[in-house]
Amino acid sequence: MKLKRQLWLAGLLAFGLAIALMVHFPFVANAQVSPLSTVSTAELRGVWLTNIDSNVLFSRRNLNQGIRRLAQLNFNTIYPTVWNWGYTLYPSSIAAQVTGHRLDPQPGLQGRDMLAEAINQGHRRGLAVIPWFEFGLMAPADSDLARLHPDWITSRRDGSQVVMEGQDPRVWLNPAHPEVQRFIVDLVTEVVANYDVDGIQFDDHFGLPFELGYDPYTVQLYQQEHQGKRPPADPHDPEWMRWRATKITQLMSQLFYAVKALKPNCLVSLSPNPREFAYDMYLQDWWTWERRGYVEELIVQLYRPNLINFLVELQRPEIQMARTHIPVGIGILAGLKNRPVDITLIQDQVRTVRDRQLAGVSFFFYESLGDRDTDFLALFPTPAQRPRV
Repeated sequence: MKLKRQLWLAGLLAFGLAIALMVHFPFVANAQVSPLSTVSTAELRGVWLTNIDSNVLFSRRNLNQGIRRLAQLNFNTIYPTVWNWGYTLYPSSIAAQVTGHRLDPQPGLQGRDMLAEAINQGHRRGLAVIPWFEFGLMAPADSDLARLHPDWITSRRDGSQVVMEGQDPRVWLNPAHPEVQRFIVDLVTEVVANYDVDGIQFDDHFGLPFELGYDPYTVQLYQQEHQGKRPPADPHDPEWMRWRATKITQLMSQLFYAVKALKPNCLVSLSPNPREFAYDMYLQDWWTWERRGYVEELIVQLYRPNLINFLVELQRPEIQMARTHIPVGIGILAGLKNRPVDITLIQDQVRTVRDRQLAGVSFFFYESLGDRDTDFLALFPTPAQRPRV
C-alpha cells in the first residue's frame, strides 16, 4: 500500500534527476558504496508487518516465528499494522462504537489480541514494538466507517468522493471535522493507554489528496475564516492548499499532545513520502511537523529502483536538517508479492544510508524479506540498539 503512489513519480523523475545529478554533481554518477561500511553502535533496523500479501499476523504461531526470526537476524524494531481497511487489528471499543466492529473479521485474528502478542513476543526478544496506523485518514469506499458516517467523508468540487488507489476505491475522512478528529485521537490514545507500546506511527496516508476538501462542512468552515468567501475552484491554489494542510497539522498537534499526556516516553513516529510529493499531492506538511517537534522519529519512504535516484533523495535539505534534531531513517523496499527486490540493490541502499550516517532503515515489508536470511544477517551481523531521541 505504501508503494503505489510513489512508483509513477519515480518513473517520471528518474531520467531527469539522473541527468541533473550527473551534470551538477559528476562525482555521484560514479558513486561507490563501501563494502566495509561501518555500523554505528546504534542503528534503526525495522520491518513493517502488514496484513496484505502476508500471513505473519494471522496466527499466534506465525507471529511468534516471525518475531523470533527477526530477532535472530538482529533487527530491533517492528511496526505491526493496527488500523487498516476500516478495521482495527486489535480488539477496540472505540472502533466498535464508530464502525460496529471491535476487530477486523479476518478469521486469523479472531479469539486473540494480535497487538498484545506482538508486544509480548517483541519485548521478550528485545525488539521495540511501534503500532502502525497504516490507513490514517483513508478508508475503503464500501466500509462500514464510510457508510455509517457519510458526513465525515470529504469530496472534490464536483461532489465526487472516491479516490482510486490502484484497483481499490478509497474515501478520505475530513481532518477538519471535529468528530473525525475525536475518532482518530481516541483510536490512538486507546492503544497508548492500554498497551505497553514503544511508540505509534503514521505514514503517507495521514494526509489528504489535494483535490479533496470541497465537502459542505469544510466549505462552511473556510467561509467562516475568510469573510464568507468560498474556497478557490483550483485545488492547487497556494492559499487553499496551505489552509487545508494547516488543518492536518492541527490534528497532528492534537495527537502528539494527547499521546504525551498519557505516556511521555511513547515515541511519535512518521513514515512519509519525500517532502514535495507529500505536500503537493497529499497536503502533508511533515516538514512543519518535524520543525515543531510533533515527529520524534522520521522514516522517509525512498522506494527507488536504482542508487542514483536514492542518492538524490538522501541529499534533500529537509532530510539533512531533520537528522540534526531527531533520528532519521530510510524506508527501503524489499519487494512486493512474489517480486523481491534484488538483494544487491538492497545491500547498496543500506550501506549508502550508513555511509551518510543516517539513523538506519526499515523494510517494506516482512514477507518480501523472502528466503534471504543469510543476506540480511550479513547486513546486520551483530545486534544494535535503536537510536535514542
